[in-house]
Amino acid sequence: MSLAEEKLEAIRAQVQYHLDHAEQQKLSPQQERGLIDRIKAQLVRENAVIVAHYYTSPAIQALAEETGGCVSDSLEMARFGHDHAAQTLIVAGVKFMGETAKILTPQKRVLMPTLEATCSLDLGCPIEEFSAFCDEHPDRQVVVYANTSAAVKARADWVVTSSIALDVAEYLTDQGEKILWAPDRHLGDYVAREVGADILMWDGACIVHEEFKARGIADLKRVYPEAAVLVHPESPAPVIALADRVGSTTQIIKAACEMDNRQFIVATDQGIFYKLQQMAPDKEFIIAPTAGSGATCRSCANCPWMAMNELENLAVVLDRDDNEIFVDRALATRAMIPLRRMLDFSQKMKSA
Repeated sequence: MSLAEEKLEAIRAQVQYHLDHAEQQKLSPQQERGLIDRIKAQLVRENAVIVAHYYTSPAIQALAEETGGCVSDSLEMARFGHDHAAQTLIVAGVKFMGETAKILTPQKRVLMPTLEATCSLDLGCPIEEFSAFCDEHPDRQVVVYANTSAAVKARADWVVTSSIALDVAEYLTDQGEKILWAPDRHLGDYVAREVGADILMWDGACIVHEEFKARGIADLKRVYPEAAVLVHPESPAPVIALADRVGSTTQIIKAACEMDNRQFIVATDQGIFYKLQQMAPDKEFIIAPTAGSGATCRSCANCPWMAMNELENLAVVLDRDDNEIFVDRALATRAMIPLRRMLDFSQKMKSA
């Protein structure tokens, strides 16, 4: 077992501990309605807005939409939080998203329903080891995925999301640059194949997308022969090879709306089904299986950290003092450089 595999296994063990010890208490409709009304009143009182990721629960996503907030991928979350007039941002997602919001809007208060929600990619790329890795390869442009800590971003030349990863890599390659990529090896491998970029990769993976297996998807495809396969590029190469479309969460939703297929096998976190069904209500979406040779199904297409965002902890976040995101000012200043580069590059792509 490699060092990266040992790290990933340790992270999975931590996740399983949380899953085994979590109390699964389903709210009654009356309880849910009471929490929603309480949160709506708090948002108005505190001039706050909810910025939620596609992978959070349907209840969180619906509430964000109902209250004028945002449900999107990490790139649009960052842009929305930066541009919105609210003085308090409640980031329903994982910790790196809250840190990014704080870096981009230091004058705003940034809260999260829980600070325990993190990411295997973030955990698997500690700054001390990553910085040493970068120092060994000073001739390469350092490109890091958004799913990283503020400290790792501060060490980078570029930050990317899955929606602009190919474009940034192509731009750098056209400039004759070699790339040091972190932390997701599957996304990096996909980018290298598609662009032909010279990429040296950090060895990390997402515990959700890592579980998708080509064999299981091929078996499911035989049951639904007319279904198109939509795959997030954090998935392993054999899974990507079966895809009709590969893309970020936003790109997957767009593909489902544009394609003529009536059925789709979707290989990403099942939280996206809320938006898929909302945007294409006449189509059927089937979660890609994590079964198959080598599967362990400890994530089963549902990020356990995203699931920590609940109505209960969202209802008390504005009344507590311990769920605010802070980022060291010097660190934030350095991290702002590649983050601003990402946003500017994305805006140019939209305008082109």
